[in-house]
Amino acid sequence: MGKVVVSQFISLDGVVEDPGGAEEFDRGGWAFKFDRGPEGDKFKLDEAMASEALLLGRVTYEGFAEAWPSRSGDFADKFNGMPKYVVSTTLKDPEWNNSTVIGGDVAEAVAELKQDLDGDILVNGSVQLVQTLVEHDLVDEYRLMVFPTVLGAGKRLFGETGDATALRLVDAKPAGETLILIYEPSAKDAENA
Repeated sequence: MGKVVVSQFISLDGVVEDPGGAEEFDRGGWAFKFDRGPEGDKFKLDEAMASEALLLGRVTYEGFAEAWPSRSGDFADKFNGMPKYVVSTTLKDPEWNNSTVIGGDVAEAVAELKQDLDGDILVNGSVQLVQTLVEHDLVDEYRLMVFPTVLGAGKRLFGETGDATALRLVDAKPAGETLILIYEPSAKDAENA
């Protein structure tokens, strides 16, 4: 059975918008102002190599599809070769190889993916998609690389929700100037929240 893993670059105030600076957010590019060190680079490479598939929203998918096909190396080769699932109601014919569009019921499609795939289904960026996955209890793990910055504005990973969600910290480690925090949903704690 597959496991949905949400992996995000995130500011101290929870902003995940435009860490690379390609989306024209006036505060974009913030992730590259800090050194994540060799530990952070290894973490991201290991994460990609252990993943079975990518699950992305349309905007993140289009950014990745523009950037990764022209690159090479272990990380790029893995991203380019693995199956990719893009959630979109407007994208009909994705050009990045091994891409499939999910255009219908997202929760149902992702639940089926989890049944059909073994291994990690990696979600990067894709804030709207992540919030949908959270609403439907489909996230199995959160991997947050926390950057020492307060942006004060921007899309946040966790928006307004109908219910409180308890998480359990399963790992924490420094990576250069960042901190990697890994959480899993905690069903027992959520009942008491």
